[in-house]
Amino acid sequence: MILEKRINAFVELGKFLSQFSQDKIEKKEHVMLNDLFFDAVKLQINRAQEFNSWFTKENVLYGIESWTKLLNLETLTNWTSSYNLTNDNPKTIAVIMAGNIPLVGFHDFLSVLISGHAIRIKQSSNDKHLLPLLAKYLEYVEPEFKGSIDFTEGKLTDFDATIATGSNNTARYFEYYFGNKPHIIRNNRNSVAVITESDSLEELKGIGEDIFRYFGLGCRSISKLYVPKGYNFDPFFNAIFEYKDIINYKKYENNYDYNKAVYLMSEFDILENGFFMIKEDNSYSSPIATAFYEYYDDLASLQLKLEADKDQIQCVVSNTIENAVKFGETQQPSLTDYADGVDTLQFLSALV
Repeated sequence: MILEKRINAFVELGKFLSQFSQDKIEKKEHVMLNDLFFDAVKLQINRAQEFNSWFTKENVLYGIESWTKLLNLETLTNWTSSYNLTNDNPKTIAVIMAGNIPLVGFHDFLSVLISGHAIRIKQSSNDKHLLPLLAKYLEYVEPEFKGSIDFTEGKLTDFDATIATGSNNTARYFEYYFGNKPHIIRNNRNSVAVITESDSLEELKGIGEDIFRYFGLGCRSISKLYVPKGYNFDPFFNAIFEYKDIINYKKYENNYDYNKAVYLMSEFDILENGFFMIKEDNSYSSPIATAFYEYYDDLASLQLKLEADKDQIQCVVSNTIENAVKFGETQQPSLTDYADGVDTLQFLSALV
């Protein structure tokens, strides 16, 4: 199948997904295959929280909206134009997906198919209902995709390369199991925010979005704050106060109560506001309802530290650090914001 056909199929998927937004779910005219798929996808969105209690309808729709913005002709054409994706010798790529946030494996799904390869998918049990529907939609839009998309719950076999995402522990298993074939293996990463005294209230409100979207479960969710020595945290707590209603979500509240009790019994010093806690800690990975923080002496030294620890960091949010993500935009990656900084399309296009 030529690249143009592959792109056009995903453009049609983008048009289909544009009917599902946080503002409203509305069936539109002139969208391909609506009679077959609209009600089925709507049902999966409404039922997502039954299968995974972290997958609220709002967050599922946010994830869909994020992909709707990217699945258009201009964006997909610009993205693929830098690679040779003619692909006269397609391979079968085994993809092991995480399940921490809705559609977290979609970028790998898109990358494999847009590059002309076949995909064999092992989904996480936490996120396994929506993607197969979208895959089926693609097969109806472009029948040449049939036979190129396979979902399995068993042992992965008969593949030429692997893309696997998991924890630090599972990554070691992946290295052992898939190490004899071309592979991309991803493990735990976290995101950090660098705060200065000059950051405005509106900018700090953006950090609130970066912390609380998906309940902080994404690798692009901020789990660590760097602040100048002597920093007064009042502006930070004032900025995130608009997210106070998150405590009304029972599972989040349970995590907040549990982690707070652990900290208090351990006599750790924490600052908290009734729905979120911060604790001074050198680690990057913090529990739900918590961010760790660390003081810095100067931005130049901090930037060197972040560069040295780049294998543990997904993205840096800052107004002052070079090449950082802007406040409030961690959950809006572009197609070239590759997980772990590894160019997935380059990997796929180089397979021979």
